[in-house]
Amino acid sequence: MYVTLASVMLTLGTRAQVVEVNPAITYQTIADFGASDCWTADYVGKYFNETEKAKAAKWLFSQNMDANGNPEGIGLSCWRVNIGAGSAAQGSGSNIEDETRRAECFLNEDGSYDWTRQAGQLYFMAEAKKFGVDNFLLFSNSAPVYFTKNGKANANGQTISCNLKDDCYDDFAEFLATTTEHFIGEGYNVTFIDPVNEPQFDWKDGQEGSPWLNYNIAKLAKELDKSMEKRNLNARILIPEASSLDCLYGGSGRATKQINSFFNPSSSNYVGNLSHIAKTVAGHSYWTYSTNETLVDVREKVRDAAAEAGVDVMQTEWSMLGDAPDASTGFPASYEAANKMDIALFMAKLIYTDLAVGNMTAWSYWTAMAQEKWSQKNRFYLLRLNAKGDSGPESYGDLKNGGTVAADKNLWTLGNYSRFIRPGYKRVAVEGADELNGLMCSAYISPDGKQTVCVFVNMSKEKRTVNLSLLNTETGSFKKYVTNITTNLKLDNSDPQLSSLSLTARSVTTLVIDNASDTAVGEIKADGRRGSDKVYDLRGIMARNTAKGLYIYKGRATVFDEK
Repeated sequence: MYVTLASVMLTLGTRAQVVEVNPAITYQTIADFGASDCWTADYVGKYFNETEKAKAAKWLFSQNMDANGNPEGIGLSCWRVNIGAGSAAQGSGSNIEDETRRAECFLNEDGSYDWTRQAGQLYFMAEAKKFGVDNFLLFSNSAPVYFTKNGKANANGQTISCNLKDDCYDDFAEFLATTTEHFIGEGYNVTFIDPVNEPQFDWKDGQEGSPWLNYNIAKLAKELDKSMEKRNLNARILIPEASSLDCLYGGSGRATKQINSFFNPSSSNYVGNLSHIAKTVAGHSYWTYSTNETLVDVREKVRDAAAEAGVDVMQTEWSMLGDAPDASTGFPASYEAANKMDIALFMAKLIYTDLAVGNMTAWSYWTAMAQEKWSQKNRFYLLRLNAKGDSGPESYGDLKNGGTVAADKNLWTLGNYSRFIRPGYKRVAVEGADELNGLMCSAYISPDGKQTVCVFVNMSKEKRTVNLSLLNTETGSFKKYVTNITTNLKLDNSDPQLSSLSLTARSVTTLVIDNASDTAVGEIKADGRRGSDKVYDLRGIMARNTAKGLYIYKGRATVFDEK
């Protein structure tokens, strides 16, 4: 039965908010949800006992349910692996004070390789593969120290444009291609190799990192394409990976306007024609969420710039860096006033906006695990680490002595997306839930049309009652999973039907709906096309595709009888 948005229903005296999901209108195909192993995963894998590190792996990667039907883990479908540059071997001479931010390098100075290095990271890679993680993304913060101009894995206090020797572009490319080939040979599905991470920064100290100009990035990409072609690798080169989404389409100075620079054929840095370059760009959602207006505007501009260039967009790093969002966003007045669920809930809102406004195909968190310090709460981790002997949430001890791992609100909140929206699912149209300070809903349908997943983010301080309608779909049973201040991705059987869903205040709720029959997916693409069939979308004036029997009216598709 067709239900219009004007319809309402009264449930227990509360007016239900009607939300419609239309699987006939599709948007992007989801590649994966992930997190990064940088940097402390190496310490957990090396120095924590088997029980603790196995627990961490289960929470991150498992797709199993416990005896009560609750997810054991969040089922990440991508594991983002840092390929180190060798600062760890330099110790205090690395210009990186915090030793947990130094990294080993597989390459020796004589050109040989030691694949036993980064042993803690290798542990989590192996666990991810064992749990069935779909994709692995390898990324580099700096070229190996043997190839850098200053012999360090960062700019060493200087202002430079690129810390790679002029005669080492091919050497760095060979290192990256060899590393990719090695892990593919070990059975890992390496989908992307990212040679340059956040080139916009000066990277003078603090961690491995290098500034780059767009020209330098393009030059390296061409060398890496040759090295991968020589090895016949299926992985794709991911550039750029911008430190902030707005650098993908705008900005001034080093490494800006990157979509146009790399994917416009008239650009001197054009690499879009290289066989191993992904038709995908990556950016990080840091710093672009101070107000709702900024949150939407930046993502609309990224979406439009990517569409014009014919590339997809992935969001590959986010944690709550910088100042607290303005109170007008629904976030508390300060970080001091926020609790851990407030921080996790804002992340859920940002994920919604990245996917539903930015049309992004993937979303990853930075970083998977870290110690909580300096009253930062859970702003920078999914799993909280406590060094041995530390008590309470904050930890300042030495992780080389071992410690414990705890799951936190960010983990389970991300799980509302990652556990159920699997690679290959398509985002579909939703109407009736796009209030950034109220109720938001994004929906996804499985490739076979047999399952629909809806994720509701309720930013408001009141419970919401929803009448959910799936257009042109015969629904069967459904399951509901809730994360809020008291529950963590918990199965909730309290709602008997989709027409009267109860969503608790300040919560994230996922519905997994089994469709009683296969649903026709993607009758109309978001741009008004279905495959090669021409559909006239007159932006509000009724039109139809007589070959397929579909009306489009105000962006919605409705089946009609040709007679």
